[in-house]
Amino acid sequence: MKTLVIVSHPSIETSVINKRWVQELHKYPEKYTVHDLYKAYPDQSIDVEKEQRLVETHDHLMLQFPIQWFNCPPLLKQWLDEVLAYGWAYGSNGGDKLKNRKVALGVSAGIKKADYSETGRYRYTLEQILVPFETTFRYCNADFRSVFAFYGTESEPGENVPGAEADQPADELEQSARNYLKFIDSL
Repeated sequence: MKTLVIVSHPSIETSVINKRWVQELHKYPEKYTVHDLYKAYPDQSIDVEKEQRLVETHDHLMLQFPIQWFNCPPLLKQWLDEVLAYGWAYGSNGGDKLKNRKVALGVSAGIKKADYSETGRYRYTLEQILVPFETTFRYCNADFRSVFAFYGTESEPGENVPGAEADQPADELEQSARNYLKFIDSL
């Protein structure tokens, strides 16, 4: 059972955690196919049929991305809009290609976990913010599993601390990468 990991990070080269996760995934090509949307489509012109065939050839689907404006990067949203088409992902005429397929999210949150709570700065949990993803996949009759999250730091609302994740101890990054793979394997 192989997992397709759709990576959507507009600047993966400067990422710390997403890049580390990708490096770990690449160690096991027999288990994971890493598909970087920004590398595959620098012009943002998605080959929908190719993407659909890619999904069809895998048992599980993982979407990996950094939280941006409490959502996903724009190319992943475009991918969802175009690839999860009527008649393929849902609806009549064969719209069952995601039926019972296990789907999950792997996200880097960029701010403290405490801020993602009903009593925190943003008043919603990360799971609540990501409900549209769960709802989308449930609408397509997929088996939406869960969210794996890595939380970073933010000093003030709207002011990210550049490179804050780089200050994370190396062992914490390594542990996160190992835990990420365990999470995917548990699908």
